Amino acid sequence: MTDSSVRSHPPTVPAATSHVAVDRGSLFGTLVRLWPYIWPGDRADLKMRVVWAMVLLLIAKVATLAVPFTFKWAIDALSGENTSPLASADWTTWLIASPLILTASYGLMRVVMAVLTQWRDGIFAQVAMHAVRRLAYMTFVHMHELSLRFHLERKTGGLTRVLERGRTGIETIVRMVILQLVPTIIEVALLIGVLLWKFDWRYVLATVATVAVYMYFTYIATEWRIEIRRRMNDSDTQANTKAIDSLLNYETVKYFGAEHREAERYDRSMQRYERASVDTYTSLAWLNTGQAVIFTCGLTATMVMCAIGIRQGHNTIGDFVMINAMMIQLYQPLNFMGMVYREIKQAVIDIEKMFDVLARHPEVKDRLDATPLVVSSGAVRFEDVQFAYDPARPILKGLSFEVPAGKTVAIVGPSGAGKSTISRLLFRLYDVSGGRILIDGQDIRAVTQASLRAAIGMVPQDTVLFNDTIRYNIRYGRWNASDQEVEEAAALAQIDGFIRMSPKGYETEVGERGLKLSGGEKQRVAIARTILKGPPILLLDEATSALDSHTEKEIQDSLDRVSRDRTSLVIAHRLSTIVGADEIIVLDRGQIAERGRHAQLLAANGLYASMWNRQREAEEARERLAQTGDIDSPERAAPHLGDPLATPDAAE
Repeated sequence: MTDSSVRSHPPTVPAATSHVAVDRGSLFGTLVRLWPYIWPGDRADLKMRVVWAMVLLLIAKVATLAVPFTFKWAIDALSGENTSPLASADWTTWLIASPLILTASYGLMRVVMAVLTQWRDGIFAQVAMHAVRRLAYMTFVHMHELSLRFHLERKTGGLTRVLERGRTGIETIVRMVILQLVPTIIEVALLIGVLLWKFDWRYVLATVATVAVYMYFTYIATEWRIEIRRRMNDSDTQANTKAIDSLLNYETVKYFGAEHREAERYDRSMQRYERASVDTYTSLAWLNTGQAVIFTCGLTATMVMCAIGIRQGHNTIGDFVMINAMMIQLYQPLNFMGMVYREIKQAVIDIEKMFDVLARHPEVKDRLDATPLVVSSGAVRFEDVQFAYDPARPILKGLSFEVPAGKTVAIVGPSGAGKSTISRLLFRLYDVSGGRILIDGQDIRAVTQASLRAAIGMVPQDTVLFNDTIRYNIRYGRWNASDQEVEEAAALAQIDGFIRMSPKGYETEVGERGLKLSGGEKQRVAIARTILKGPPILLLDEATSALDSHTEKEIQDSLDRVSRDRTSLVIAHRLSTIVGADEIIVLDRGQIAERGRHAQLLAANGLYASMWNRQREAEEARERLAQTGDIDSPERAAPHLGDPLATPDAAE
């Protein structure tokens, strides 16, 4: 696979591992989960990198053990006890030059060791980062596949931290196991062999005992530190989510003068993080101290034995230097071994929550036999639809109605009657508890979610835009649209003129969540986006309820143009926006209370007429107050009337 193909296509996710259950906090389970990414079946080039990294690893470790030998031979040559393998050669010149040559060989071996180690790391880097990329991609995709319920229960800042820490943890485990843990094990094994060859079993016993006690102490101390690290991570996440939550609600904080309260709330979280962090660094100091003491005892024991051997004539000064050099060389990877264990354990903690997210199954899934939705006319039908977010509190109770092809049906009712739930069910953000929803006779649970959502255009009440340009946000409706098509959609949504008045035009940045635009401008962008998408079915979810009367009229005109010749389901708050609907359905407590055209429902003098009259009274009161100058805007008048559509016992 070429580099260009890697960049242009998203990573594939191994089906065998996408739903593997991983024991919480289990390093073995984590490694099993990671293996298909370290040894990817579809990337022969990465497999070869793994093989070459292992070959270079072995050669580097042999060179590492050769360093103390060249050091020993040079020392012995300088002290007159030439123990080099070539010392017996009958070469006078060699005997004179051997100390210099052996010293140069010592330097050469160190260079070879360093070069091979860095070469190995460079070769393996692409393997490690490819694994990180694929797993991060898998988690990001999975987060989007999870249900709306999951995201409503989570904080966005917390989820981004889970992804960030999980990505870092994956990189840590992949690199530490292959580049630190495996090399250290190989080096210890080779060292034991050398000690048996050049010295005796007592040196092996001292070394093995040192390594065993060192690792046991590291294990005990690290287990102690795990809970401290977990507490620090939790407090860090809490502080981060509180900061994001407060900044996203910047205007609300200003409205209520709550800057000091928000700062105190954030500082309380940071105080917990501070205490946990101090505990983390203190425990690390104890760990490092214990490791240094244990290894120094082992080093001293081996050197004492060698010193005794020199006194007895069994060893040379070079042996004394060699055993010191070998133990010091062992200390470096052994010290890394302790760090590796700590980092791996901490990385496992960091990706626990990431694995928890991956273990969550999407509430709404495509069936194995799901087929693409085929829209012939666009007729939508609800048949005895029942739904409840909580089984103890049903929201929709046997709802049945039809939106004929090319017609407009409006849904109205008190707050909590289940209006917005209808839009979520039609989009399959949730699946119905009972009954079914049909589009042109096809049960939407039997078709793919992608084809279903491609056929429906949504203009929501609260339009949230990406922190990018206006062009980007409009093009989101149809990504392959040309610039001309984007501008034509903006013109139909009556926002093209406003955009061209801006210095940067369509390249104007809209800010986070589109906060640089007014409510009406954001709604027009949403309408332009839907126009560009060109869906046969249109869903308007209280698209003008948050706007003033003048803006509402302009937006409604744009919506009327968009709805023309399309099957439209309108969830309405302001009844004045749906007087021309082909049918109006009045919901009350999850059931249809009334249905008919505007004039028919007014003549029936029922719930719809009551809501209409209350809304008219509220609007007239606002207009009167505006005319007398008591308020600046009609929209701020008559607060005592409250929500004209609300009922005392309405609850969704």
